[in-house]
Amino acid sequence: MKKWFDEEYEFTINVKGYLRGDKTEGYCRNGEEIGDEYHSTYGCPVNKQNQGICPKLMMVVYPIMEAIRSGGSLKNIGGQDDFEKDIVCPDGCVVFHLSAKPLGNANFYTGNIVHET
Repeated sequence: MKKWFDEEYEFTINVKGYLRGDKTEGYCRNGEEIGDEYHSTYGCPVNKQNQGICPKLMMVVYPIMEAIRSGGSLKNIGGQDDFEKDIVCPDGCVVFHLSAKPLGNANFYTGNIVHET
């Protein structure tokens, strides 16, 4: 892999809480714990142990990340502000908090990035 593009946003996803009980055993296959934190620019978010976020959650957060990358506001889909939103996992077990931080780099599609063929 040779990452050549400096992404426009950095995303952080934190485990905020649970909808059922006070632990994930018996509910969450990924074993999420309150305080777990994942980071990403474009690829799938990973934690400090270099383990990836739940693939079911990734199906939910990817379109939200793309909305940010294309200039949208998370307030338009129930977010706390333009760059923050709480998300419940598809299994209804874990509550996550997604935040985006602008990095000041050009947008991949509108920033006149050279595409060589």
